[in-house]
Amino acid sequence: MDFGRLITAMVTPFDANLQIDWDQVAKLMDYLIEEQESDSLVINGTTGESPTLTDEEKLQLFQFTVKHAKGRCKIIAGTGSNDTAHSIHLSKEAEKLGVDALLLVAPYYNRPSQEGLFQHFKAIAEAVSLPCILYNVPSRTGVNINVDTTIRLSHIPNIVATKDCADLDQITQIAHGAAPGFVVYSGEDNMTLPALSVGAYGIISVASHVIGKDMKNMINCYLQGDVREASQIHAKLHPIFKGLFACPHRVPNPAPVKFALNRKGIEVGGVRLPLINVTEEEGRFIASLFE
Repeated sequence: MDFGRLITAMVTPFDANLQIDWDQVAKLMDYLIEEQESDSLVINGTTGESPTLTDEEKLQLFQFTVKHAKGRCKIIAGTGSNDTAHSIHLSKEAEKLGVDALLLVAPYYNRPSQEGLFQHFKAIAEAVSLPCILYNVPSRTGVNINVDTTIRLSHIPNIVATKDCADLDQITQIAHGAAPGFVVYSGEDNMTLPALSVGAYGIISVASHVIGKDMKNMINCYLQGDVREASQIHAKLHPIFKGLFACPHRVPNPAPVKFALNRKGIEVGGVRLPLINVTEEEGRFIASLFE
């Protein structure tokens, strides 16, 4: 199954009471698919505030987004956690709801060994028939799924890809050492073009909420051999890539991108504690990125 080159890790729209705003979920999906040209959507990823969504909310989101997508894009459900049994339970429930694939984050806080990581992902993959995408984000989880472990996992038939936020060295080795058909997505917007150049297939993005169409154009230029044009687009977008993650006080994702969406008239509300909304100073900085 091809999930495309540009995947958006979708925010979860909230109303004034920080409950899921279902009307805005639908509107956001339409906007991302039709205007920002997302090929697939990750639902309940880090950007979707997975740590503060209940299991009931997660399953409701999976069901709603599958129904509303109507085949226009693939729905990838974030069902990973630091508890293998719980991850298996949520993955099985998501499969019943018709999602197209699973995104499985590396277990956080308990910091398993490489063999523990392998057994964790293997157990989840064997419990479902869906395609599984690994999610390696050491800055948040405290553990790196290293190259050898990723390559081992790539030989499990339904583990088909990884979203890797480590570095270009790791992406290079995985892209050229993994099982045939296994693909690598960069998890860092500013590394989209460099990652493509060393063998990555695409990007699972946050910035694509607001500059997805430009990112798709950059990717297409690169794939068509117009590297100069791709690099010029990258240079133009680079301040936004960096700025959304480097506000004056390094505001955690997704508060900055939610602010940017609200500013564009795409109402997605605020963030749940322990995250907080951007300050006036931070908002001015984000607004300046688009002037």
